[in-house]
Amino acid sequence: MPRAVQIWFEAAAEPDLPDAAADLDTARAAAVAFARAGKAANTRRAYTAGVRAWCAWCEQHGLPALPARGEDVAAYLAAARLAGRASATIEVHRAAIRYLHHLARLPVPTVDAVVGETLAGIRRTAAAAGLAPAKKAAATAEVLRTILAGIPDDLRGLRDRALLLTGFAGALRRSELAAIRIDHLEATPRGLRLTLPVSKGERTGKAVTVPLPYGSHGLCPVLAIGAWRSAAGLTDGPLFRRLWVPAAARPPRLGSQPIDARTVARIVQTRATAAGYPPGALGGHSLKRGALTTGMDQGVHPARLKRLGRHRSYAVLDEYLEHGDAFEGHPLADVL
Repeated sequence: MPRAVQIWFEAAAEPDLPDAAADLDTARAAAVAFARAGKAANTRRAYTAGVRAWCAWCEQHGLPALPARGEDVAAYLAAARLAGRASATIEVHRAAIRYLHHLARLPVPTVDAVVGETLAGIRRTAAAAGLAPAKKAAATAEVLRTILAGIPDDLRGLRDRALLLTGFAGALRRSELAAIRIDHLEATPRGLRLTLPVSKGERTGKAVTVPLPYGSHGLCPVLAIGAWRSAAGLTDGPLFRRLWVPAAARPPRLGSQPIDARTVARIVQTRATAAGYPPGALGGHSLKRGALTTGMDQGVHPARLKRLGRHRSYAVLDEYLEHGDAFEGHPLADVL
């Protein structure tokens, strides 16, 4: 039974839009498919992995995966924590089980009080043990200069330099960087206007415009993009593409496919490590954190930072900021 639930969910979670709504039943099916398409592809993949793990656990213990009981979900989450899963991963699995029941139009067991209390205990004990997820360091302007100084002007270096500067200047997420196409860029007298057809912070589905201004302090994304495009001969298609390294000692070969979000993270990590930073200290989110933290250090108003980061609230914005010296600018410094 749990195996059948898993197979059903994997098919149901992927939207399958009909060509036309000729009748009411087709229109209703289309509405369901559009609702499922409201979840980002990364979210759907995470939920599929979570439901797969949940079904396997239920199969092992002879429990029903659908509909599930609150006490069984709580036991599953507790078992996952004892097996060493991070609390953030456990949160995703809880959401996956909730979504499974939502698709099946069944009562949601994750709202049971025992589930919430179990999760609260998992978070608290993880924090007490110092197991809270560590944030990647911010690639501020100074950090970025250090990283860029060691990047050569070969084809791979020009691509990585353009990627790092674009991600920093636009305060972009990994997925946004990987998805940029050349036709998303519009030249203007003051820089490039980047259009993001899809952005996590824009829940209405509207395209988002991100300015990439000319720079004069060695961190200009416009010049870096131009140098990369000229060297790679790019006139259309994906901007940041895969590079294939032949077995023989030959120059890298330019691919036609875009890089993915994981590759963006690897590029940041590899270049940062080569510049002397500890392995794993920086990652895909470091560029966005670095842009916002640099703006904060420059005294930019939080409203402008919120706009740059395309955040829905100031609380989310604060998660991206790396605050420096806590004594600097202390509100009571002049009266103590």
